[in-house]
This record gives sequence, C-alpha cells and structure tokens, in this order.
Amino acid sequence: MVLAALGVVKVATAEQIRQLMCPGTASAQTVRNGCLDLVRDGLVQSLGSASRTNARGNLVTEKLWNLTGPGLEAAAAVLDRPAREMGGTARGAARAGAKHAVKVTDTIVAFLQTPPEPTSPVPRKQPQSVPTAASAAPVGNDTDIAPAAARERPQGLGQISSWATEVVLPVSGTQAAPGKNSPRADAVLTAPEAGVPVMFVEVDNGTENPIALSYKATRYREFFRRPVKQPTRTRNPYALPAKKPVPMWEALYGPLGREGYPPLAIVFTKQVGPTAMNNRIERVRRLTEVHWSGEYKDADTGLGERDGYTDYADAVPIVVTTLDRLREHGPLGPVWFRFGHSTWQTLFDALDNPDDDRAYWIRECERRQLREQQRKQEDEQRAREHREEMERWAAEEAAAQAAKAAKKPDPVCQECGGPLKGSPFDGDAWDEEAPPADGEHCAACRIHLAEPTSRLGRMLRRLVNGDGYPRRW
Repeated sequence: MVLAALGVVKVATAEQIRQLMCPGTASAQTVRNGCLDLVRDGLVQSLGSASRTNARGNLVTEKLWNLTGPGLEAAAAVLDRPAREMGGTARGAARAGAKHAVKVTDTIVAFLQTPPEPTSPVPRKQPQSVPTAASAAPVGNDTDIAPAAARERPQGLGQISSWATEVVLPVSGTQAAPGKNSPRADAVLTAPEAGVPVMFVEVDNGTENPIALSYKATRYREFFRRPVKQPTRTRNPYALPAKKPVPMWEALYGPLGREGYPPLAIVFTKQVGPTAMNNRIERVRRLTEVHWSGEYKDADTGLGERDGYTDYADAVPIVVTTLDRLREHGPLGPVWFRFGHSTWQTLFDALDNPDDDRAYWIRECERRQLREQQRKQEDEQRAREHREEMERWAAEEAAAQAAKAAKKPDPVCQECGGPLKGSPFDGDAWDEEAPPADGEHCAACRIHLAEPTSRLGRMLRRLVNGDGYPRRW
C-alpha cells in the first residue's frame, strides 16, 4: 500500500497514505511502521516534514515520506506501470516541505474517498538501526485521527491506480523531451469504468496570480489541439494510406465518447472567505473565457425566427471546486461549477453541454414536426374549402334544375302554335295593328281572324295593300 501510494503521489505523510489506502485503521501508526520497514529495505526515505492543523485546531508536524530510486522501480511493479512513466523521486520537494505536493495528495484523497474497511494486524520486520516507530510519530496532539476514520464517506471516483501526478503534456517535442511551454498536469485521472475516460486536475494553493493560473488553460488548449499521425502497422507499399491524424491526448488516453476536449478541473485549496473565493473564481472565469466559451452557430428556423447552438469542438470544459467541498460531498456530489453554467452541479451534469447541437437538433425536430402539422392543417383546410365549394355549386345547380322543372311553360297561340307574345326586347310589328289581346291568339292571328271573310273583301284588301295574308311564318 505504501509503495502504491508513493508511486502515484511521490511524497506524502503517513496520515495521507492512511487516508489514501487504509482509512479503516485506528491511526497512522500502522503506515509509519510500514514506512520504517521500507526504509530498512532502502525503498523509502524521509527527507523533510510538513505541518497541518488537525480538527482540534492544534498544529501537527509530520514526516514526509518519498521513494528512493529502487523504491520507484518497486512501485512501478506494484502499479503495473513502465518504470519510465513513474517520474522522479521528489527528493527536492520533500526537503522543501512539499507544500504543493501535499495539497495535490489531499485533493486525490478527496477524490478517492476510500471507504474504511476492517483491518487486521500485520507482523512487522524487526527494525535494525533505523528510527523506531515512536520516534517517527507526529509532534503535537493528533487524537482526532481515529474518529475521522469512523465517519461515513461519500462516494468516491476511481482508485489509486487511476491517478498519475506531474504528467508532462508536450505541446511540441516528446514526453521525454517536451517543447517549451508544455504544461505539466498536477494530476491526471483515468477512470473509464466510472464514466471519466480522462480528467486533468490543477491544484491551486492561492499562491499564483489568477493570470498565471488562467495561462495554464492556454497551454492545455495548445496540447489538446496537437495532432499526431497514427502509426502504420505494415510496410506493404500497396497498403491503404494511414488514417487521418488524431489529437495527441486521444492517442494517449483514448476517446471520450463525446465531442470536445477532456475536462480541466481546478481545485482551490486555500481556505478563505466565500467572497474572496468567489472573486478569485470569477477572475479566472473571465480570463479563460476565450478557451471555454465555444463558438455560436446561427441558423434560420424557417418559421420567421432565428436559432442556433454552441459548438464546443475546440473548447476546453473547465470545472472548478474547492477542497472543502470535495471532502464533504465527494467528487460525484454537487460540488462543481462549470464555466459557462449558472449553478453548482454534479460532475456529469457539469460536463454536459445543454446548449450544443444535440439540443438544437431536438428543437429542430420539434420545429419540423410543427411545420409538418401546419402543412397538413393547411392541406386539410384547402380540401375542406374545395369540398364546400363543390357542394355549394352542386346545390345551386340542383336548385336551378328544380326551378326550371317547376316553371310553367310559356303560353302558345291556339291558332298557329307559336308564342302567344313576342319577345319583350324585340318589338312585334303586328301588335300596333292587331285587335286587343284575347289570351289565346298571337297578334298576327288576331289580325287574320279579324279580316273580312268574303271573297270580295279579301280581294279589295289585296288590291289596296298589295300583300297577302299576314303570317308570322
């Protein structure tokens, strides 16, 4: 356990190792005994000390433990990692008190939230000319350790092997010889089994200027943008060309399963008032806005309004929290504030992008359904109006036919069978000379019937008028 813990965090106190690996033990004395055994074997050493304030407000000074060269190789075997990826032994940091490294270790402890499990005593090797267990005990009252172990812990994220510290992220060059301005992540979490393929963690002790802290986001983005060619698996000249380049971070840690870059988590560890903490977070938020805000894409909805979405393909999702929040609620609690969001959220809610193209296409599908529904309603309205027009025309036609059928025929002349009256628009020349209408004969027939019946009378008429009998036909 000591080798695994120190192989990851490089330098830690016995109490930190206890919290990382075996919080169910009664006190950190068990870890100190294990460290002393490893000192005798030349795998662990103590070159400095660190101070902390316990729950009772007492100042406690503890030894810092770090690995030796052989201990680093032994830790690589325990963690099943290549020795070249283990980094250094942190000798210089241990001598200087390792203030930043201690806070990084506290952050990993808050992430892991290792559940306390019952333990049984382990027989120790008898130390030879090494400090005794009692001499390695912390200076000061440390009686709050045992009650802390009994407290129920929130759910953690990952395990000790999921973490790596002081990881070089080359923006150019290689990991062994990185280029200038390459960032060095304080810690990297890889827990795909927990839904976090990779997360980069920066620990802020409050000693850096917000401008310097925000500049780290610039360097992370440069690293995320760096492409690398995928290695070719064959030397066959007729083989298909290699696949397109992929981001270097994806080649190292694998895909995220979503669009965009891996998250950058900033943990503020300095204990200050809420106003001072909010001001520092707000300052960092404004300075890093160009890196996390994304690019807005505008689109025409076709309904007389505009809509769009935010493209996060080239944006770094930055989430922030405090060490106290992590300790109290764990990494899966509502302890994260995502730059660009409006409230504290759980990790997975904070990493979600509610205004990306997924939400836009959901709205677009709703709009398409609305347009289709409106089109159907308009088609139904047109069909209904056409049907009503045809029904009205048919009703009018039927009424006209019925009126025509019910209309009495025009009276005819009883003598000649022609119309009893002439057209009201065309004057009848015989009307002025004909006798009064009798309702049975037309004007011509009335004139004919009124003529003299004797042969002499008819002859005199022909001689005077020079015409024959007046007839309409």
